[in-house]
Amino acid sequence: MTGEGKPFCAACVQMRSGLDRARNVADALSLIDEAATRGAQFIATPEMTNVVDRKGARLLASLPNEDGLEEIAAFAAAAKRHRVWLLIGSLAVKAVAMKGGEKAANRSFLFRPDGEIVARYDKLHMFDVDLPGGESWKESKLYEAGDAAKVVMTPLANLGLSICYDVRFPHLYRVLSQAGAEVLCVPAAFTRQTGVAHWKTLLSARAIENGAFIVAPAQGGVHEDGRETYGHSMIIGPWGDVLAEADNNAPGIILAEIDRQAVAEARQRIPNLALERDFEIFIINQ
Repeated sequence: MTGEGKPFCAACVQMRSGLDRARNVADALSLIDEAATRGAQFIATPEMTNVVDRKGARLLASLPNEDGLEEIAAFAAAAKRHRVWLLIGSLAVKAVAMKGGEKAANRSFLFRPDGEIVARYDKLHMFDVDLPGGESWKESKLYEAGDAAKVVMTPLANLGLSICYDVRFPHLYRVLSQAGAEVLCVPAAFTRQTGVAHWKTLLSARAIENGAFIVAPAQGGVHEDGRETYGHSMIIGPWGDVLAEADNNAPGIILAEIDRQAVAEARQRIPNLALERDFEIFIINQ
């Protein structure tokens, strides 16, 4: 492990997960191994690392609850083997608490270098949208939304957790940053349509407005269930500079150095986190 406060190498794992959980886990482990071999001390995988399946009934029939999810042990072993901090961007897992029928959870897991889970985060904002061309998504029908934000203070840096569609809700990242987050994690499975239009802009905005690093591993390409995701995993610095970017949607890794001192410098130059003020709003009808 890197000593506290020193720069460290971060990696994004880009994937094209399909329907076979075991195969997806094997693919993720291979890329995690590659990232660790290349010096990464913090490794993040994308949203829905273990399965991408838009057919809700089929997905739920194949999922156990967290206690029965074999991939957790595999990822814990990888973190321990490589002595790295490992963020599994999210796993689909059957929800324990169900409100209105059986649902899954879209859940991040952060493993420390001894393989222990130190944080779980359930995606707060569900992707319920109707896009041009007839593309429609209603995540809330299948997934139980989370109800808590998470910041994890690690020896490398303070990590703020989020997942994909959360990136369109800037107040979440402001709260995470004001709570001490220096690296904002945005594992994603962005659709190609929205990715082309907004992915880089949204990530850059979250970095700049919070003076924080962004680590955004993504799904990319045409998946077995028919959906197409954008790829283009990114690591962005707190001044908005792109430190690493996948220039395609193919599985692979990107790496970049994270220096938490750059966060302090950016926030000193533009101290908007400290200068934010409460205010009232008035609606004036004419």
